[in-house]
This record gives sequence, structure tokens and C-alpha cells, in this order.
Amino acid sequence: HVQLVESGGGLVQPGGSLRLSCAASGYTFSDKCVAWFRQVPGKEREGVAQINLRGPYVYYRDSVKGRFTIAQDSAKNSLYLQMRNLKSADTAVYYCAVLGSSGWRWWGQGTQVTVS
Repeated sequence: HVQLVESGGGLVQPGGSLRLSCAASGYTFSDKCVAWFRQVPGKEREGVAQINLRGPYVYYRDSVKGRFTIAQDSAKNSLYLQMRNLKSADTAVYYCAVLGSSGWRWWGQGTQVTVS
């Protein structure tokens, strides 16, 4: 049974920083592609950053390039999202996800990030 638990969200002023964490159990992050998504009420969930150490491959959506950094810690089986120079447009619930054979299969419960 795969379980993903996000943490690290909170309230931050514009220009501030936060580091999100996603701890996995029942799954080894380094095996597949993992990612961070975010969602604002009333809007579709959007991909923020994606990483596959086997590629290696890293992707960032244009609006976060140069400000966000995705990283894995295989020893801790964790995924991170370092967010800097945060903007009000970054306010959302952030989710970590793991890619399965037919799409993003496993999701965490989300952590709220509010930039205000």
C-alpha cells in the first residue's frame, strides 16, 4: 500500500520561501517519475515540477522556473519542493504524486500554501 504524506505548507509573505516535503511509504521514489502538482479552488490541478532520476529528467512549469527546485532524497524516500520568491499566484494546495503505468496513480492529501 503506497502512502504519500505532504508537509511544509503554510502562510508566507510575497518574496518568502517554503520547503514542501513528501514522505513515501510502501514505495521507493527513485524507481519512477514523481511530481508536485497544485490546485486552486475552481481550477484544474496543474503540474508544477517533475523529476525522474532514471532519465535523468526534470521539468518545471514556466511560471516557477528559477524559483522552485524539486529534489529527491533516496535515503529518506522523500520528495521535496523548495520554493523561493513566492508570489500570490503560487497560493494553492500542493500535492505530490507518483506516476503509474497509466497515469498519476498515487497522490498525497495535499498541503496548503498561502502567499499573502
